[in-house]
Amino acid sequence: METIIIKAIINIPLNKVWTLWTQPDHVCNWNFASADWHCPKALNNLVVGGEFHYTMAAKDGSFEFDFWGTYAHIEFEKKIVITLGDGRMMEVLFEETPEGTTVTEIFEPEKVNSIALQEAGWQAILNNFKMYAEK
Repeated sequence: METIIIKAIINIPLNKVWTLWTQPDHVCNWNFASADWHCPKALNNLVVGGEFHYTMAAKDGSFEFDFWGTYAHIEFEKKIVITLGDGRMMEVLFEETPEGTTVTEIFEPEKVNSIALQEAGWQAILNNFKMYAEK
């Protein structure tokens, strides 16, 4: 199965990255790919078998959807494995390095949009996270 891998180095400690990544009140501040979208609602039950639900919405009200998944495996401040709502697998890896905390996302692409479009969109969201976290 083909996978897409994106990553960013966040210039803050791992424990803070983990908090900003997993707490719903923070997720709403970074979980969107462009300025004309936002994440008005986020719910997160960070336990194996628990779910997250992030509302992804166009700011003009023209479109929104529930981006969700179920946690399959969690290693505190190291790794999260998710089965996305459509059945695809996703992993998020967290690693503290001398350069900062590296966040790596590995996920199976969906079949509607091109690999390049998916990679660019997910990287844009990760870049938003980096900007939010480093403020």
